[in-house]
Amino acid sequence: MLSLIVFLPLAAAAVLAAVPPSAGRRVFTGGWVAVAAVDLVLVVAAWSGYDAGGGLDYEQRLPWMPSAGVSYHVGLDGLSLPLVAVTAVLFLACAVHSLRRTDRVKSFVLLFLFLQTVSLGLFTALDLILFFVYFDLSIVGMYFVIARWGHGEARRSALTFFLYTFVGSLALLLGFIGLYLSAEPHTFDIVEIARADPLAGSGARGALVLLAIGVGLAVKTPTVPFHTWLPPAHTDAPAAGSAILAGVLLKMGTYGFVRVAMPLLPAVWRQYAAVVVVLGVVSVLYGALVALAQEDFKRMVAYTSVNHMGYVVLAVGAAGLVAGSDEQARSLAVVGAVTQMVSHGLLTGALFLLAGVLHDRAGSYDMNAYSGLAGPAPVFAAVTGLVVFASLGLPGFSGFVAEFQIFTGSLASATIATALALLGILITAGLLLRALHRVFLGRLRLPGAPGAAGGFTDLRPSEAVSIVPLLALAVVIGVLPRFLLDVVEPAASALVGVVAR
Repeated sequence: MLSLIVFLPLAAAAVLAAVPPSAGRRVFTGGWVAVAAVDLVLVVAAWSGYDAGGGLDYEQRLPWMPSAGVSYHVGLDGLSLPLVAVTAVLFLACAVHSLRRTDRVKSFVLLFLFLQTVSLGLFTALDLILFFVYFDLSIVGMYFVIARWGHGEARRSALTFFLYTFVGSLALLLGFIGLYLSAEPHTFDIVEIARADPLAGSGARGALVLLAIGVGLAVKTPTVPFHTWLPPAHTDAPAAGSAILAGVLLKMGTYGFVRVAMPLLPAVWRQYAAVVVVLGVVSVLYGALVALAQEDFKRMVAYTSVNHMGYVVLAVGAAGLVAGSDEQARSLAVVGAVTQMVSHGLLTGALFLLAGVLHDRAGSYDMNAYSGLAGPAPVFAAVTGLVVFASLGLPGFSGFVAEFQIFTGSLASATIATALALLGILITAGLLLRALHRVFLGRLRLPGAPGAAGGFTDLRPSEAVSIVPLLALAVVIGVLPRFLLDVVEPAASALVGVVAR
């Protein structure tokens, strides 16, 4: 079943590739929606059949390159299943949002179906080389999305994105090879390496392996100072591309910390966890402060992603600070980190789709060019306002559940860092509320038409159907989080136990 979930979009892409473009764009966009919907149904079925207390489930292992210790090894646990689910949800949302697309629709749909398989594959991979293959292919897919369907300086932004993240992936590969050479017998299997802990007490060698893996994952996350590729990539990407980049691809970095770095290098992670905590806090504060200075709505949201991913990095770092904390607190920090990945995927994905509405209507993200949009577009204003308040971490939304757990779990072992990170919430609240005030309140103003009395239409049905369910899921997690926490908590406890051994 798991392989079907992963490869169904790619199989559909192969079928649609044989259909001539003259068949009409609706064949391709409708096919994408149908495939994404079926994939989501399969993920829901996998969730309902998942045994939260049983560790890995839906596990499958086949030899791939046995002489090199490489296998097709896949499975789900409480760390990966929520990210598989949010990936399926976001790709369906982007498919619905793209129903009106008219520009090179066939290749656009095929590329996103390819990206969906790559993304689902990474979150299910239990072999380091399989993980790396998906990691690298995601870079290639997103490069073409930005370069071919972006706007502004899209080609330059795509090239910057590719070079930064490709260099990061090379560092990641070096780290994986270091783990392979340290394991006896040599293997790339994540489960076997975690069980053997080959770099325990290895000193400098373990530190170098963690450095290589950490740099590769930090570039993808991204954390400061490896974040500079992100704002231009987001600003110039199409709306659906930005939603997938923020909601799915950034999570490949943070997921790598909990799937690879922490369980495969537990002793080294404990030794350098304080460095990870510092990087997390710097990302939280830097992302919020730079976002505060932005005049471009989409660029502002991009910097808030640096801020929100900083909370995840802070949490996983705090989970490695064994001294001065108990196991329950560290487990809570990891649960908060995974919940934050899910929450950020839903809410920031929605924000980027809403930013796409601005550009679709008036061709600009410049907040100075807009005001008073609540008049002609009340539904757009209301949905944007709710998504913004959800992103602030207000009670009743998923962001509150995530950040509450992160701060509660991190406070005992990283007190000063956690206190500083709290300032990020205040700054983020100020910048997002200021953006709401500037764009939606006051006298109506549109780009190129000061004082215009109309011309900005409200959310279309396809836009509303793609965005509102993301917000609804954030409310469900905020009000009734047990269905998510019951899946994540056992896996988080097991991870914390591995790190502390």
